[in-house]
Amino acid sequence: MRKTSRFTTSVLAFGYAFLYIPLLLVVVYSFNDSRIATVWGGFSTRWYGALWQNDQVLDAALLSFRVAFTAASMATVLGTMAGLALARFRRFRGRTLFSGMITSPLVMPEVITGLSLLLLFVSLQQLTGWPGQRGFSTITIAHTTFAMAYVAIIVQSRLAAMDESLEEAAMDLGGRPLRVVFDITLPLIAPAMIAGWLLAFTLSLDDLVIASFVSGPGSSTLPMYIFSKVKLGVSPDINALATLIIAIVTIGVLIAWLATRRTRSA
Repeated sequence: MRKTSRFTTSVLAFGYAFLYIPLLLVVVYSFNDSRIATVWGGFSTRWYGALWQNDQVLDAALLSFRVAFTAASMATVLGTMAGLALARFRRFRGRTLFSGMITSPLVMPEVITGLSLLLLFVSLQQLTGWPGQRGFSTITIAHTTFAMAYVAIIVQSRLAAMDESLEEAAMDLGGRPLRVVFDITLPLIAPAMIAGWLLAFTLSLDDLVIASFVSGPGSSTLPMYIFSKVKLGVSPDINALATLIIAIVTIGVLIAWLATRRTRSA
């Protein structure tokens, strides 16, 4: 029993080390005084000041957060409607095709998705003149397209596990279907919608391949900017930016954990 316990502890410790030591190194080297990101030159906070003076990084980060917020919100609305259709309307013409179209972005290589969307936007520009240039709008549409699939799957799974008798009881009491959806269904699946929004936001913020296809000059997202810097060598101000993002995510996780703990204890 002791050997099993030690083995489990060792595997757990190795897993946590594998996941979090690289993040810890990024945080440590963000306080590096050297201009070379991988060579320690003493403790300094100079790169945090340099970060706020780097307009390219700030513009790329602002664009990424704008795209992620908009795409996640649109994906949550569309994905929730798709999940409701798949979970509540089990028999309708074209259901198999609709389900396949919803889930195809989950298994489609990002290169294929990005290339197909690029061809779509180029064709639309030739036919209608829109988009005038590829940037915020095209990236947002592209990210909404693949993020919607994740939201739809999460919402559909939550609806499949939900007791339909609550909705039936509301309709028996005179509630109209649309009113039942807003008063009963949506509040019950709200945690799944929030989880889908957070996942869509993270996927959009992290995307590199698709954004590289559908973006244009002057509309580089943060992953695109960092990837371009990797070719020439990452500067320490990128470590400072990564540390700030890690701090924001950590604070968000702690707040969610405290809120969940308070709800369970209440």
